[in-house]
Amino acid sequence: MKTGIIVYVPGNQRYKDFDEKSAVKNLKLDADRVDLVISDEKNYDIMYAWWSMIVKGMRRVICITGEFITQSEIKLTGRQMQLCAF
Repeated sequence: MKTGIIVYVPGNQRYKDFDEKSAVKNLKLDADRVDLVISDEKNYDIMYAWWSMIVKGMRRVICITGEFITQSEIKLTGRQMQLCAF
């Protein structure tokens, strides 16, 4: 079963030169796909990321919250919710 993880970062403390690819890579999550959703982005939210994962074949989707630490680092806060598994 393919697993997708959505990392949701609430708040508006985004760094100007934030390196999304590096931040996701540094998380070292065991998943087939990892998407980052930042609350201040208007056109990409959790629902769209969830739909995108299902369309790309993910059968298990988990949403985890995180917070910005540096320009290329996100710290996971430990809260997670399984959005689907079939």
